[in-house]
Formats: sequence, C-alpha cells, structure tokens
Amino acid sequence: MTTPTSDPSATRVRFSPAPTGYLHVGSARSALFNWLYARHTGGTFIVRVEDTDTDRSTPELTEAIFDALRTLGLDWDETYHQSDRFDVYRQAAERFLAEGRAYRCDCTQEAVKARAEARGGPPGYDGHCRDRDVQPGEGVVIRFRTPDEGVVGWDDVIRDRVEFENAHLEDFVIVRSNGVPMFLLANAIDDIEMGITHVVRGEDLVNTTPKVLLLREALGATVHPVYAHLPLIVNEQRKKLSKRRDDVNVADYLSRGILPEAMLNYLATLGWGAPDGVEIRPLTEVVELFDLADIGKSPAMFDVKKLSHFNGEYIRALPVEEFVRRAEPWTSGADVPWPPERFDPAAFASLAPLVQERVVTLDEVPALVDWLFCPDTPEDEASWSKEMGKAHAAAVLDSALVGVDGAGEWDADAVRAIVEQAARDAGLVGAEGNPQLAKAQAPVRVATLGRSKGLPLFESLELLGRDETRRRLAAARGRL
Repeated sequence: MTTPTSDPSATRVRFSPAPTGYLHVGSARSALFNWLYARHTGGTFIVRVEDTDTDRSTPELTEAIFDALRTLGLDWDETYHQSDRFDVYRQAAERFLAEGRAYRCDCTQEAVKARAEARGGPPGYDGHCRDRDVQPGEGVVIRFRTPDEGVVGWDDVIRDRVEFENAHLEDFVIVRSNGVPMFLLANAIDDIEMGITHVVRGEDLVNTTPKVLLLREALGATVHPVYAHLPLIVNEQRKKLSKRRDDVNVADYLSRGILPEAMLNYLATLGWGAPDGVEIRPLTEVVELFDLADIGKSPAMFDVKKLSHFNGEYIRALPVEEFVRRAEPWTSGADVPWPPERFDPAAFASLAPLVQERVVTLDEVPALVDWLFCPDTPEDEASWSKEMGKAHAAAVLDSALVGVDGAGEWDADAVRAIVEQAARDAGLVGAEGNPQLAKAQAPVRVATLGRSKGLPLFESLELLGRDETRRRLAAARGRL
C-alpha cells in the first residue's frame, strides 16, 4: 500500500488519545506503530488529543498521557487539542444542516430503544427526525444523514478490502445536545486539514471508519488516508484486554521497573515481526525494518512473562553504572524498606553486578539488598519456617558462630570455609565425605540475609562484615 503522495517524507500520521483514562498498553502500541512508521519514512508524527468528551476529559489525564509518551521516548513533531477547535467543527455542522446533510433530533435514548423493540428490528436510531422540523433546544443533537443506498469501503493495509452498506449505517450524532462536537466529525475535519496520510489504529475502531469516510466526502475530500487497523491485543484467556479485568496501565509497568526501551521493543512484537524473526533488538533497528505491510491480522497476546523476559535481557545489557542509575528510584526513593540514611551507594555499587544478573524488573532490587541496609535481618516467615525447622539448623548455626569467632581474615573464602565446617559438624556429609554445602548454607542465609534465595552467600557476608554476621547468627540461634 502506498501513500497518497509521491514523496514518502510527506507521510503524516497521528496518535489521537482520549484523555479519559491513563495510557492503555493498546493505545501505547498504536502510538508506537504510528511513531515507527513516521520515523521509518522520515515523515511527521502528530499527537492530537481527542478531548471532545468534556465530561470525562481532564488536564491531569492529558498530562499523564504526555508523561507516559515522554518516558517511553516517543517524541512527537506537532501537537493539537481538539477542544481548541470546537468552532471549526460547529461551523461544519451548520454547513451540513444548511445543505441538508444533517438534521436536528430530539429523540431520547429511551425513545430510540422503545421504537426498536416495537418494530422488532435491529437496535439503533431509525431516522425518526429526518423529516421533522426540530428546533434548537435542550436535549437536541445534530445527526448526519447517511445515504440510503450504496456502499462505503476502503482497502485496509492489514484487513484487505472492507465494505459497509450505507443502508446499515444509522444516522449518527455529530454534535451532542450540549453543543460539543463528536469525535467522528472532529477526526474527519482534522485529518483533512492536517494532511493525515495514514491512519494506524486498533481494529476496534473499524466500524467508525465508514462514518468518517462519509463525513470526509461530505466535506469535499476526494483523496482518503491509507487505513491500517491493528489486530486486537488479548490476554492469556484470549479475551480483549480490559481496564476492569487486566493490568493495562503503561505507567504501572514503568513504576514496577520495566525499562521504557524494553516496553517499546515488546509492544513492537504485538502484531508485527521483523523478517529475520529476531524479536529483542534496538529500537533503531525496529525503525529501519518496520513496515505496515508486515503487520498480521491475528490477535496479539499480551504476555507479562514475556515482557519480563524482554526486560531482564535489557537490564543485563546495561553498563553497570547505568544499572545503578536506573535503580535509584528503588534504592533511594521514599518507599525503600530501610532507613534512608543507612543506604550506602558505594556498597550497593559493589553488589550491582550480582543484582543485575538476577532481576527481571527493577522493583525486585530492594529484596536482594535490604539485608545490607536494614538494621536487622529482614523477616521472611516462609523462608524461616522452611529452613529453620530442619533438624540440622541449630547445629549449623552453633558451628558457624564458632567459626566466625575463630576466622582470621574476613573474606568470601573465609566464609565458605566456615560453612563447610558447619556442614561437617552438623553431619551434612555426602557419600564421598564431601560437605553438603547447599544444606548448610540455607540456615546461615536465612539467619543473616533473611531469605532462602538471593545473592551469593559468601560474597554477601563478606560485605555484611564479621561483627554483624555474628550478631545475626546469634539472634537467629536464640530464636531457635
């Protein structure tokens, strides 16, 4: 599918969020695909805020959407707010009234529903006010008069040929009873005046496209944008993602430590794939390879585990210094599990390579290092019950306490030797006489670090120090 112009750099696409909620992952995917196509063709990416629903749109939600786009790194070239253009839309509606392409209607929703039930036909408006002389007033809307015959259709990049019979399209509202224009009218006008060449959006908006095309033709447009309706995003049950049921707020994922670049890379795979089949790759490569024609028709599943896998790969690819910087909100923020003054940046930096290897989201960082900055051993009852309930736990701790007191140098090798001896003293020896190190490590780890899993024990206790290690071992032994 080609652009309506001969110059690819003249590509103009738009992302049109409605600020009635936060940035949905589906909306983020639409924004990304528009951005990718604009950057791939050297065209223009427009953010046009669809704030015609004045009862639900708020400045706070608008700014939240812009913040999410900024955090993701989706820069835009032009910005518009439809609420600034209401006069333009109203003038078009008045023109339609004067030309007989629209009419006023005072039917309530209850009346429309009652007539549909009475006639036993399909639900929806029946053209009741087409030939009535309804005057402006409270509760009066303006409806577009759809043609009684013919077909409206388009060649969709993704869905191929799509057609709707005009007889099956109701006379739809273009101006609400409060005088606020509907988004259908606003989009038709804006797409014409802003020179939009491609409309890339979710397939849930397919049924609005014939209405917009009719409005465009009524406005005198003879060339229409190229349409590409993206496949639905579904959850693991293959149901459409729902705000009520699923975790769909992009900001929530970012706040849990999903890296923006990982989120973008993953979203790019929801419906699109590079010809070489490689999924995890730099965004610059995605821009170079992206083509609307490569988008599939099948629904794309939003798999949180796969997103986390992408994120883990991106985390491990960071330079250590950059990982430390990215982790700062989770190590120095207001919600850290330790007194803020106890945090030691140098100590964390020394652990950072070990932490970086083990986390898939940045919000997992505190649980791996809290033992170092909390004044006492972090409490994890599940780990305590699992390891300290074993018969050898007390003997291991007794031997470890003796070993700590008798050790010369305090380093990872010394700690290993202490735990090996504790295994022997507790009778944890294999068939060939080798100490069963893993079994002995477990109670020592829970006593000092708080959890049965985490960073390497010997290096951790070296950093924790001899005195604090002994104090925590003794406290755990006393609790036993």
